[in-house]
Amino acid sequence: MHSIALIPWLDPAAIIAASQPWALLVVCFIVFAETGLLIGFLLPGDTLLVISGLLSHPQPGAPDGVFGISVWWVALLIGLSAFVGGEVGYLIGHKAGPAVFERKESGLFSVKNVERTNAFFVRFGGLTIILARFVPIVRTFAPVAAGVGHMHKGKYTLYNFIGAVLWGFGLTMFGYLIGFIPWVAELVTEYIDVILLIAVGGTAVITLWHYLSERRKAKKAAAAGEDVVTDHDEAEALVLDPEIFERGPETHDGDQAPKA
Repeated sequence: MHSIALIPWLDPAAIIAASQPWALLVVCFIVFAETGLLIGFLLPGDTLLVISGLLSHPQPGAPDGVFGISVWWVALLIGLSAFVGGEVGYLIGHKAGPAVFERKESGLFSVKNVERTNAFFVRFGGLTIILARFVPIVRTFAPVAAGVGHMHKGKYTLYNFIGAVLWGFGLTMFGYLIGFIPWVAELVTEYIDVILLIAVGGTAVITLWHYLSERRKAKKAAAAGEDVVTDHDEAEALVLDPEIFERGPETHDGDQAPKA
């Protein structure tokens, strides 16, 4: 059963149908772009992966699903795209340095979003690279923040690989398994537009709110004659200390969890 698309350009089924026979390539590019090119954040990666897995379930006339290949290959290629995207995101941060954080007035590149990502690193240390995969916006900034802060490349790559497997491969297979529960599969398929509208709308509203908030603060500071911190100085302040990447998760009392 197919849903009646209220927002066709966000309906995974519509995207796949329109991009045949390159549908899987399009999905992989979206996954890659979310962390590798710092774009694609308005299309919820989590939902896209689950739906891709669901659409890989055998259907009448399509024993290997809409992609035409085994779900294992679909999940593997999506996971690989997530991994490569994370590596490119790190490279961008490593090469561009603090300057990449100077685009604070563009909404997505807001100070709040970077600070939110930094808070994850302070709380969870290097494990943030794995955990961030499951947190929208943070998964976009985590690779860049790690690159800007010069996190050890070998350690980053290991965590990036684990995160890509758990998120990219794992969520795709989770979506595939949903297909074995008819009423869940039907519910997801029938109301995909509503699910996507809520997810995308929520992300867009938060991004717009951050943008307008930063604009108001800047105007108030200018009107009050306060000293305005330059973009360069603010960007430098957002760079994480490399020592943070070596930490383990902190305990609730603020102390670092004991090492094994």
